[in-house]
Amino acid sequence: MPARLIDSISEFAGKTSAWCLFLIGFFITFEVTMRYVFNSPTVWVDEISRVLQVWVVYLAAAYVLKHREMVTIEVILTNPNTIWRRLAESFSIIVLFLFAGVACYYGFEIWLKSTLAGHTTDTYLAPPKMITHAPVWVGSALLILQGAVQLYRVWVEDPPEDDVMAGPH
Repeated sequence: MPARLIDSISEFAGKTSAWCLFLIGFFITFEVTMRYVFNSPTVWVDEISRVLQVWVVYLAAAYVLKHREMVTIEVILTNPNTIWRRLAESFSIIVLFLFAGVACYYGFEIWLKSTLAGHTTDTYLAPPKMITHAPVWVGSALLILQGAVQLYRVWVEDPPEDDVMAGPH
């Protein structure tokens, strides 16, 4: 049950990221039209697009891990049923835990400090910095949870059939 819940959250985060990329494209198209056709540029498109891009990067990581689309090199360990492949995948997930754990811990500290102090960005819109700091720890925490699910799957579940048949990517 918890694995399916985490999978669902990662799936939702990935689809939300995809829609945010669509919105970014729409906003930039709108800005180009306003600037060059109507000679009336906006003040919000650049900043909103940047904030959305930060959210996209951190939210999409768990989705990418869930779908086993992280960068993999399978020259030697092509058979997912071997103990060496399982050990290699476990090692890579543990390394992921280290990096995501550090990002989550310090990201949360920075987010909490800026939230409690009421910091805003030094831009025209001046949104709260908590909006730009939150994706670091939220996305990293989700990546850690999805990593735990994937580590469980490496040892308990059989590899997906397409992974066994396809060989190296």
